[in-house]
Amino acid sequence: MDQIRVDFAKATGKVKPMHATNNGPVYKFAADQRITNVQHFLAAGIPYARNHDASFNATYGGEHCVDVNFIFTDWSADPTDPAAYDFELTDEYCRMVEAGGCKNYYRLGSKIEHWSKKYNTLPPTDFHKWAVVCEHIIRHYTEGWADGMKLDIQYWEIWNEPDLDPDNATHKRCWGGTAKQFYELFNITLTHLKKCFPHLKIGGPAIAAMKDNDWTRGFFESLGEVKPDFFSWHVYGATVEKVREKILLARHMLDEYGLTDCESILNEWNYVKGWNGEEWYYSLKAEKSLKGAAFIAAVMAMSQYEALDMLMYYDARPGGMNGLFCTDRVCETLKGYYPFYMFNQLYGLDHAVAVERESADVWAVAAKSETEHNVMLSYFNDDDSSPEKQVKVSFSGVKSKNGVRLEYYLLDEDHDGALVREEIFTASEFAAYLKMPLHGVYLLKAVAL
Repeated sequence: MDQIRVDFAKATGKVKPMHATNNGPVYKFAADQRITNVQHFLAAGIPYARNHDASFNATYGGEHCVDVNFIFTDWSADPTDPAAYDFELTDEYCRMVEAGGCKNYYRLGSKIEHWSKKYNTLPPTDFHKWAVVCEHIIRHYTEGWADGMKLDIQYWEIWNEPDLDPDNATHKRCWGGTAKQFYELFNITLTHLKKCFPHLKIGGPAIAAMKDNDWTRGFFESLGEVKPDFFSWHVYGATVEKVREKILLARHMLDEYGLTDCESILNEWNYVKGWNGEEWYYSLKAEKSLKGAAFIAAVMAMSQYEALDMLMYYDARPGGMNGLFCTDRVCETLKGYYPFYMFNQLYGLDHAVAVERESADVWAVAAKSETEHNVMLSYFNDDDSSPEKQVKVSFSGVKSKNGVRLEYYLLDEDHDGALVREEIFTASEFAAYLKMPLHGVYLLKAVAL
């Protein structure tokens, strides 16, 4: 029997935003053919939505929104002239995110370009002018410049996956220049934006490969006097352990280079067994299945206790890697939605608490308030033939004058986070016994009576 011990007397800090996403809800401001998932975003309490790759989606605004070159379309124009900018559809996209209860996390740059001819991933012809354009985009969304908005957008990210392809590659997908050129752009933009907006978080660069390699070290070594507020990076894999190893590496490298106050943000991740052939096809199917949901819950649970500041799932935008919503009918939830809803039942509580595991593949995270003591568990194993498990969850340090009602909510092939069982406990220590199917996820809520 697998053992999970939760000590509610031992607080471990705040519950971190481990249920953020790339991209926000879908909502058409025109009333015709409107299908929306705004209500599901609100119910799951998704805290942040990163807008990378938003311009792939027609409902968000397609190639008229978010990306710098889609907002500032004529690079011969004056970057201080409001008439040089086209903000309208990006305004609507930001309003969609806000309607879903999320804060915008803004990626400055371009979406990935998989096609043979590149349009917006090439290096800007004038790095200083590019930084000034980014300044005015920020002013539009946070200070109301150019008939703009005054949104609470804290995070501004410079570019996406500039390390995805080596310097000598052809058809580079995210950054068409060299590593040295990118370091220059990043530092010019970072220095300019931090001078303009010392109160905002400016960082990046959303690297594709969180590795101890020449590109990553070159990036850190290139930094001047102005340091990023956050370092963002990506990992895709088929095990929770791989994600954990990258979390540890990112924090280790930040600390090694003296960036001890710099946040570490994993802002693209999902289940991927392989990027080609049958493994890629299997990955896409898994992401939209119960297996993908269990992976989501397990990574959230693990990450809460590691040196990571935020976790942003890729992707909530309608598409192949969206495990939360039906691609064609976004109002319909998939299995992967429910870990976000379940984790939010912890995120709203006062403190995360200590968890001890005697299990290789059952992951757990717990939190408490004055009236609730909640635990989320996920049984994830990449071996699809793994058997059902017997799991004992021991509760200690539960303080409630009149006892608690323990509610069991189950996510499996037959249940979508449904209440399946209730028990009453009057002692401060007790145990819950579970039969966990492979890739099952439980939310246990001990509610004060």
